[in-house]
Amino acid sequence: MKYHQSIQLKDGRRCILRNGTADDGQAALDTFILAHSQTDYLLSYPDEITFSAEEEGEYLQKKADSDSEAEILAEIDGRIVGTAGIERVGKHEKLSHRCDFGVSIEKEFWGLGIGKALLYACIECAKKAGYRQMELEVVADNERAVNMYLNAGFAEYGRNPRDFLSRYSGYQEVVYMRMELTED
Repeated sequence: MKYHQSIQLKDGRRCILRNGTADDGQAALDTFILAHSQTDYLLSYPDEITFSAEEEGEYLQKKADSDSEAEILAEIDGRIVGTAGIERVGKHEKLSHRCDFGVSIEKEFWGLGIGKALLYACIECAKKAGYRQMELEVVADNERAVNMYLNAGFAEYGRNPRDFLSRYSGYQEVVYMRMELTED
């Protein structure tokens, strides 16, 4: 899905939010790996990331060409510093109204408004794609993210106290959240 927007960050810098393309494979992969090494709140560890830069580029191009899925890159001064995306929950008709959301940002750029901007960009894309519900999972201890999602209009619909088993901190409780995108 095509997306492009320029935003001003809290520190005054400009950030471009745009869909990724095949040419962004290496840079997006590098950012993904770095972001996953900087926090224990994301799903995977850097050593579990086995796809190549070429595969990442193909993935980004597929999302850019899609009418129903998106992967949006956050770029500052030509450097990709974060990614976020939406994708269908499943291929079956009964699931076609639902999409999942995920986001990761390099730690150096936390607190500047990039996460919020990526979230709202993905909400816009989800509505454009015709989804009726957007869903996410967030580690309960990640209070900043939980509050951002609540403030955006997401509602909690459940928790799993033993959802993630961290190498570093043991079990992590995960909060399941959803946002209704239509009023039907």
